[in-house]
Amino acid sequence: MKKLPHFLFALLAVLVMSWLSGCVTRLPQAQYDFGPLRALPLDKPAALPPVRIADVDAPTWLSGNQMSFRLAYANEQQVRPYAANQWNMPPAQLFGQRLKARIAEAGGVVLSATGGASQLPLVRIEMDDFIQIFDNETSSWTRIAVRASIFDGRTLLAQKTFVRDWPAPTPDAAGGARALADASDAVIGELMLWLAAQPLKR
Repeated sequence: MKKLPHFLFALLAVLVMSWLSGCVTRLPQAQYDFGPLRALPLDKPAALPPVRIADVDAPTWLSGNQMSFRLAYANEQQVRPYAANQWNMPPAQLFGQRLKARIAEAGGVVLSATGGASQLPLVRIEMDDFIQIFDNETSSWTRIAVRASIFDGRTLLAQKTFVRDWPAPTPDAAGGARALADASDAVIGELMLWLAAQPLKR
């Protein structure tokens, strides 16, 4: 029996390896949300005015479900996605749902922007940042930045930016998810106190 030429043997080996790699099961993908409601670190507002809340706006890089991070020690201008981890919905939607749940928990009345009652003030929120940042391979923290605006029709009544940095308990996707959830709750607590302090109809 003749031996295969070296180049045919090499080609056959490549084909077999390609086939095997196609059969390998992909890494399981973990999905995260903000978890159950936890006690806010800030006092609940005494009273919240009834408001309408629009869908949270976010830049294009935050429009999907991917979990993003930056390496401060290796080109911090590059936003990188986790390969096998993601949010179960875009961060802006997670934040909007959490805000509505917190307001309802505090006894407030919240409606969607298109849910009628057009005489109620409209709260618009823009998410500017929502990311995990690694200072080195073993240490990371998270940042969330949102800008809230209150409108009466087309008239801007008030506006404020909220920024929170929060340490991640572990330098991985799970730690980033936990820290971003905690930072979001802290921002929402501050936003609710600000909202309660506005001279709006109650």
